[in-house]
Amino acid sequence: MVKAGSHENSSTIVIVTCPDAKTAKRIASSIIRKRLAACVNVITGVRSVYRWKGKIEEASEKLLLIKSRRRLLNKIVQVVKQNHPYLVPEIVALPIIGGSREYLQWLTKETSLET
Repeated sequence: MVKAGSHENSSTIVIVTCPDAKTAKRIASSIIRKRLAACVNVITGVRSVYRWKGKIEEASEKLLLIKSRRRLLNKIVQVVKQNHPYLVPEIVALPIIGGSREYLQWLTKETSLET
């Protein structure tokens, strides 16, 4: 395992929930096409319970795990907001503090806008 650095190539996982498969696919495809992430996992079967406008709500959602670099986060947020039907979509970024050297190198290579 290698510790991820804190430089501009530091890695992140961005979590986004989507109301349906069509929205999840549209966002994931757009992010990958623009090289803003190396991989997007689409996880089905997510049940969300949350408070919205004073009421407790429940929804069946799709969860996106977007593997990228911290410096690309603002662009990812823009793509999500442009393609998401929610007024306030969930967009949460978590640092990747370590992992396989080969995987982290691949992530950096695949999110290089210079290629």
